[in-house]
Amino acid sequence: AFFWLMSLLLSSLIWFIAVKASDPRDEPLQKGLLIFGVMFSVLLQEAFRFLYYKLLRKAIEGLVALSEDGCSPISIQQMAYVAGMGFGLMSGTFSMINLLADALGPGTVGIHGDSQLYFLTSAFMTMVLIFLHTFWGILFFHGCEHRCWWEITAVVIMHLAVSGSTFCNPLYMGSLVPSYLLMATAATWAYLLSGGSAQNLRRFLLCKF
Repeated sequence: AFFWLMSLLLSSLIWFIAVKASDPRDEPLQKGLLIFGVMFSVLLQEAFRFLYYKLLRKAIEGLVALSEDGCSPISIQQMAYVAGMGFGLMSGTFSMINLLADALGPGTVGIHGDSQLYFLTSAFMTMVLIFLHTFWGILFFHGCEHRCWWEITAVVIMHLAVSGSTFCNPLYMGSLVPSYLLMATAATWAYLLSGGSAQNLRRFLLCKF
């Protein structure tokens, strides 16, 4: 969560400087700065995810050196899951804060004929981002651990695609449907990389041990 907050702080600082240094009356420029800010924030988040992986790798080496049997009590998969969930929960928390700030007013959602599903779709978008960050953490750490750079690239591309799809709003189906499809893809991928199989899933659903 701390690493995600650091990425948010730096991207917010860059965004603040860019907005203050530009002409606020130039709408095309402001829209371009918004797109740049979102894409830069995504890349910065993934850079901090990599820094966090490097830090955890050093921590595991220290745990191995201190353990009696020469094994780490925590696997890299467990750390990847927790790291991804930390990123996701922090991202979801800030999304919720922004929604609550909008809910305070002034104004009423949909009063000028716009969609009244703003809060509902925002809740679904926040949920999918929390899950995606969790799955991305597993995929990203697996890619770093096994030097599969295409897995890391896939995570970055998926993150950029999900963030970019939000520019389709208020056409909410244009952002929710692709995001949930990517979430299903990332979930399946992360499940298989973690050692899951169709047989394990079937035994779990049938409560067979």
